[in-house]
Amino acid sequence: MARTDDDEAPRKKKKGTLGSVVVWLLMAMLVVGLGGFGLTNFGGGVTSIGSVGDREITTQDYGRALQQELRAFSAQVGNEVTMQQALALGLDAQVRQRLVATAALDNEAARVGLSVGDARVAKEIMAIKSFQGVDGKFDRTTYARTLEQNGMTESAFETQVREDLARQVLQGAVASGFATPAPMTDTLQAWAAERRGFSLLRLTEADLPTPLPDPTDADLQAWYQANPATYTAPEAKRITYAVLLPDMLADSMVLDEAALKDQYTQRLAEFVQPERRLVERLVYPDAAAAQAAKARLDAGTPFETLVADRGLALADIDLGEQSQADLGAAGAAVFALTEPGVVGPLPSDLGPALFRMNGILAAQETPFEEARPILAAEQSTEAARRAIGEKIETINDLLAGGTPLEDLATEAGMRVATLDYVPGSDDPIAGYSDFQKAAEAVQDGDFPEVVQLDDGGIVALRLDKVVPPALRPFDTVRDAVAEGWRADALARALSARAAEITTAVKGGASLGSFGIVDVMQSTARDGSVEGSPDGFMDTVFQMAEAEVRVVEGPEFTGILRLDRIQPAPTDDAAALSMKSAIATQVDQALAQDAFALFAAALIAEAGVTTNEPAIAAVNAQFR
Repeated sequence: MARTDDDEAPRKKKKGTLGSVVVWLLMAMLVVGLGGFGLTNFGGGVTSIGSVGDREITTQDYGRALQQELRAFSAQVGNEVTMQQALALGLDAQVRQRLVATAALDNEAARVGLSVGDARVAKEIMAIKSFQGVDGKFDRTTYARTLEQNGMTESAFETQVREDLARQVLQGAVASGFATPAPMTDTLQAWAAERRGFSLLRLTEADLPTPLPDPTDADLQAWYQANPATYTAPEAKRITYAVLLPDMLADSMVLDEAALKDQYTQRLAEFVQPERRLVERLVYPDAAAAQAAKARLDAGTPFETLVADRGLALADIDLGEQSQADLGAAGAAVFALTEPGVVGPLPSDLGPALFRMNGILAAQETPFEEARPILAAEQSTEAARRAIGEKIETINDLLAGGTPLEDLATEAGMRVATLDYVPGSDDPIAGYSDFQKAAEAVQDGDFPEVVQLDDGGIVALRLDKVVPPALRPFDTVRDAVAEGWRADALARALSARAAEITTAVKGGASLGSFGIVDVMQSTARDGSVEGSPDGFMDTVFQMAEAEVRVVEGPEFTGILRLDRIQPAPTDDAAALSMKSAIATQVDQALAQDAFALFAAALIAEAGVTTNEPAIAAVNAQFR
């Protein structure tokens, strides 16, 4: 027996599968140059954080680049990154590495006499939008003012632009001209585009010739003793805590009947709802288009097809629950339907539309007497939260005066308990994130303080001791031991059965005679099989045609047979396009490697010096 999953459809080319486009410029030419407002003085007379050969790395350049890095990384993660976080992440070191590479290139450009002319510099500057006026043309006044605001002189900026352009010329000379050998491109394309067809028989407990036996006590004891780590409790913090939660006080709160009735009146729409309909609305640009759609619907075209023809999904037209008043002019016709159906065209605030009614929701009216328990519970809980809030100062005073947590049961009506806390504990109090943070932070000798919980409750806690890991008693984990023993026994039994079936299939037996077989007609390397273990597709593409293997993984045992190997097409449009993409990306990778080696050689040859006090002085400006 077999069920097939034929995925012979043409394989779509994926963008970015074999790499991403390499960005060659080591630093953004003008963003860094204009990135730092107010960064004008680092460490008094110190002007350099180091040098590469004859080229200095100024404190000004380092400050601007570091500020730009902090801004960019903050935008990337969506939070303001502090200097302390940047240092921990090594962002400052990354900035210095880029500046060293840039200085090495500048040093080499100067050594070989590489530069660009004034006309090229002028063209580059005049194209910068920051220097253009309202007419979109270069504005001399704007240029001077922008540089002044950034603490730069015109000559310094123009020198930087000239050096950046020269550096680009040097980079281009090193990183251009690489061509991927055709055999490499062919090999990579043949590997990436190859497809395979295979059959898979999954084995379950139902496929065993005899059921698994029940374990004996000796079996369980042996399993327990052989796997102590599984049944060992982790290190825990034994914490005594005093807690006061709103539900502990709610029943004692005095209710205000007038307030309950007032709440009922204010929320009347919640308790008294008119008859409603579940409605979808498909809008058309004009009445003629809507009428033509209704004619197609009456002729048998499914409503879903009309929706798809409009480029929409059902979720896009779903209005949810609607009262007759909500639907305006279309309300009467929609509510006239006594069973699901489509009416229209009818007017709507977006234009003529077809309305599909999918269900009827009867009117609901909850009188005050029935709504009162809900309103009372909310009022008493809110009153309990206020009462707890009024106790916080008193409880903190008691703790500050040396009152033990245990005495808060009588002094403040709190519940006192002890918990062996580990992350993920199933104790209800450990479900509060604020308690978790306090429990993970508490240390021996810490002074207990009130911690407010997100439901309005409070807790104070104390670390009594750290409980070392310990093997749990057998009786307390017997069920888990039995479960572990059974999982292991089942895996071994299925493995033995898979070996028997594999031998039989290799001897000529039909794989389908042993159960339902999944047949995959054509699968690419990036395909997947639901429930299969990691590396399953790697196994498929390692096998020889007609080979049979047992595949095992967590909760998975199967017999895999490779039915066919489908070599990659080499001359069709898709193959040629993939080869072109591979060649481009390998060209870039080769150029990147060559440039990295070139930059490293320049740095090694020129030599690097660093001024740690100057670096520290710049970093300190960001704290």
